[in-house]
Amino acid sequence: MATEHDYQAFLDRVAALEETVADRLSSRLVTDPQLADVLVKQIDDLLQKAVDADMALPPPPDKGLAQLVGVGPDAASRLGQTRVPQAITPYDETVSSERLIAMGDLYYIYQHERIGIFRAIQKLQELFRAGAVYLSSGSGAYALYQFDRREVLRYTGRDRLSAYRRAFGYGRAAVPVGSRANSDFHGLFGHFANQVALFWRDKRISDVMRDRAYDPSFGSIAVVRRAGLDLRNNLKFTSYGHVNVLRVEVMQLLDEAYRILGSDDIKRIFGADTAWDVIEIILAQYYGERLVTSPRQRMAIAGRELFRWLAQPHVLQTQRTQFETLLLGIAAYAEEWLTSAQSLGVAVRQEDRRVLPWDRSTLPVGGGERVAPPPVPRRPMPPVARGWGNAGPDPGAERESAMRSGPDAV
Repeated sequence: MATEHDYQAFLDRVAALEETVADRLSSRLVTDPQLADVLVKQIDDLLQKAVDADMALPPPPDKGLAQLVGVGPDAASRLGQTRVPQAITPYDETVSSERLIAMGDLYYIYQHERIGIFRAIQKLQELFRAGAVYLSSGSGAYALYQFDRREVLRYTGRDRLSAYRRAFGYGRAAVPVGSRANSDFHGLFGHFANQVALFWRDKRISDVMRDRAYDPSFGSIAVVRRAGLDLRNNLKFTSYGHVNVLRVEVMQLLDEAYRILGSDDIKRIFGADTAWDVIEIILAQYYGERLVTSPRQRMAIAGRELFRWLAQPHVLQTQRTQFETLLLGIAAYAEEWLTSAQSLGVAVRQEDRRVLPWDRSTLPVGGGERVAPPPVPRRPMPPVARGWGNAGPDPGAERESAMRSGPDAV
């Protein structure tokens, strides 16, 4: 086990090594910035190996206490001879990819539920039972019959809504006993999408400004990694339970519903070309809803891709070049999700805010149902006369009022 003296001497030697390497390679580091990342990574690995080796050694029976307090034959004569543990096992940032992929599928299902596919199929069932539509023995009619008969074997709509609330904090359904709504998800998810979008916006700017477009950009990978890890850790505990089984069943249900709505006899009744046209016609005619089919469907696709990227260990990569290469796979999806969510009013672009505030009262709330309105500028109050008579307003008071009523006023 390392003593306090050995511990201090080792850290000093590592620092001296860093200074020596930086001094000898300073000229090369100017022309090859990637070399600095490689050197830092090698030194960090060296330090981590020493820490791991020390942590692997078993501690003494008394954990080093007798040596520290001066009891027994092994009592230390000075502080440098006492045992100093290097660290404890770091927080496990790994998450089962199967669970996160299941959460991505559940998010995909939720967006289609918000579109209204299941409500459209329910209304079609009602019309079919009442004989209000010209359906009898076609493929769509027979599939509707089978869809209705299998309903008793599936999760109910209440089960689906409860799962959305527990996993994402969306909706107002009651969560199962012993669990709680994941109210932090939407803010963290929007924050991650924003940071990915900002990173690639910075990269595009750097590509224009520099000669070699494929050099590493000046965007911060640490901010993107931290946003991704926060979101992964948030989903880590809400992905347990029956979510995996439920999303498999509901994905089958979603596929079956879409195939029914796309049957030739059903499309012919509504004069539609595709199943999406049937859905929009039913929602507009029978529910009088404002159609959000296109942005919601793109949010479903792009959002699921973001989940699938987080399910892999890509976010744990610390090397800039490798991280940028891996992040390229979701750059367009992040922009697309953010643009679609912004058009629906359920997300905001964080152009001037790179860190998610701890007080999230001003961020989009659970389910992204609404966005807190921007603060209303306050009108400057007339200054109180303090011996000024009719000499006019106090300039200092005007400046103070303008500061309070600015864009950052709360």
